[in-house]
Amino acid sequence: MNIMLFHSAYGPRPAVHAAADRLRAAGHHVHVPDLYGGQTAGSLEEGMAVKDGIGKEELLKRAVMAAAPYSEQGLVYAGFSMGASIAQTMALGDEKARGLLLLHGTSDIADNASVDDLPVQLHVADPDPFESHDWLNAWYLRMRRAGADTEVYRYPGAGHLYTDPDLPDYDEEAAERTWAIALAFLESL
Repeated sequence: MNIMLFHSAYGPRPAVHAAADRLRAAGHHVHVPDLYGGQTAGSLEEGMAVKDGIGKEELLKRAVMAAAPYSEQGLVYAGFSMGASIAQTMALGDEKARGLLLLHGTSDIADNASVDDLPVQLHVADPDPFESHDWLNAWYLRMRRAGADTEVYRYPGAGHLYTDPDLPDYDEEAAERTWAIALAFLESL
């Protein structure tokens, strides 16, 4: 499977590359575009400043440019938090998308979004400061209405970016459970 893996607002940190290596070890071809042009952030505030400095439209343009050489083959889009938001936008706009793996984040869904049984899997902390229960319930219903085959996994007590071992949010048990479920999902595509 060809996977386009987008980093969080922290940038392409070691945890993103470790995740890509985990996916490669399972036999997948993984592309990890650097949407920040070499920058990484030491804190969420720093990361949000970098993200805002680049701008949402430019980040999406960079994501499209990164995916373009591979999209004809049918990509699985994946991402962490901000990167999940970008991955979702990309997958909903790519008729050849094979799947969508969201870790720690979602995005708005256009009213006219339509996919043909796109497999979608979301892994999120419970509660998550960026993904409230009301938001997630509405998001789930909108994804289903758009035609996505959507699964949501919530991890009670985990922090927002709980799969990143270098951040305070890290939760080893939740992270390992997430990767086991995500790898099975990818294997099923």
